[in-house]
Amino acid sequence: MSDASRDNAELSRGNAREIFAAFLKLGFTSFGGPVAHLGYFREELVRRRQWLGEDAYANLVALCQFLPGPASSQVGMAIGLMRAGPLGMAAAWLGFTLPSAILMLAFAYGATTIGMNGGWLDGLKIAAVAVVADAVIGMARNLCPDRARKTLALIAAAFAASVPGAWGQIAVIAGGGLVGLALLKVEGKAAEMPVGYLPGRNASLTAFAVFVVLLAGLPLLAGATGNPGVALFDTLYRAGSLVFGGGHVVLPLIEAELVHPGGLTREAFLAGYGAAQAVPGPLFSFAAYVGAIGPAPNGVAGAVIALIAAFLPSALLVYAALRFWTRLAGEPRIRNAMAGINAAVVGLLGAAFWDPVVTSSITSGRALALALLAYAALALWRVPAWAVVAGAALAGAALL
Repeated sequence: MSDASRDNAELSRGNAREIFAAFLKLGFTSFGGPVAHLGYFREELVRRRQWLGEDAYANLVALCQFLPGPASSQVGMAIGLMRAGPLGMAAAWLGFTLPSAILMLAFAYGATTIGMNGGWLDGLKIAAVAVVADAVIGMARNLCPDRARKTLALIAAAFAASVPGAWGQIAVIAGGGLVGLALLKVEGKAAEMPVGYLPGRNASLTAFAVFVVLLAGLPLLAGATGNPGVALFDTLYRAGSLVFGGGHVVLPLIEAELVHPGGLTREAFLAGYGAAQAVPGPLFSFAAYVGAIGPAPNGVAGAVIALIAAFLPSALLVYAALRFWTRLAGEPRIRNAMAGINAAVVGLLGAAFWDPVVTSSITSGRALALALLAYAALALWRVPAWAVVAGAALAGAALL
């Protein structure tokens, strides 16, 4: 091993513990979704610990908004990677994800013990209505600012509603990118290269190749083997690879694959999705719940498989893109394609808001009233999501 390699390895081992501790604290305290998470990160890592400057942090946020996957988790991975190499990246992800993953696993076991019925379950499903409605409206406001992108979002919603299933959703995302590439003109400027550890060119290209090979090969492997563990890994890996615009978009991607007769029920799926709003940390920790409560492999093994599969694409893409971010951010065609993808994603989430979220949750006038009150609390009064979820569950137990 060269001296430089030895120094990098020692740096990774020496700093991984510090990185894990910092992100474990954030994993316990970061409520409110990806935008709020980024604010907590800035306060803790930029202002208090001074691990990186404001400009470098802003550039990392821009990179992770550009890539598919959960933005806040990707920013954490990027900071860990820059500070201590691949081991630091793993430490940042594990620290930030572990608290919410344990809570979602505990909820899966508790829900199984209590039973997936009753007013509290209806309340959690109604909380999901309010949360997804707020996400759709907020994303539409930010990602569809002009008539062209609003139109694209509506067409995408119509297509997704009429062509259900995973392949229809993939077609929506791909079509949005092609329309953006051909028709949209988005202003923007290149980001400066962040400072710190950067993977080598060959390592970056290898990471991207692994990402592509897994995305293309896992469906074939799952079909050839019939192994339920491989099938679960494939489903969550594809969901993690295709989520643009925020963690809420994982809802339709996972629902299309896992909710079916003999699999995960819609009631259980939406209850877990509602509960995921009440825990700190990344929304993608919902993967631990669906892995634990679904068909075999389930329990702890299923949760671990689903979690690794959901976050692995983000890790590979952050590792691959960090070195090339300046060139990517400065390419107008890339920005135009991403604008189209983001608009299409708004339509995709809008279609999912109707089915399964509304159709499975709003079954009476009382349910509609509770959903409207939950939305008002979340969107107008800015009540924390965890409080809205808890209140909806209690109200559901009392009224429904």
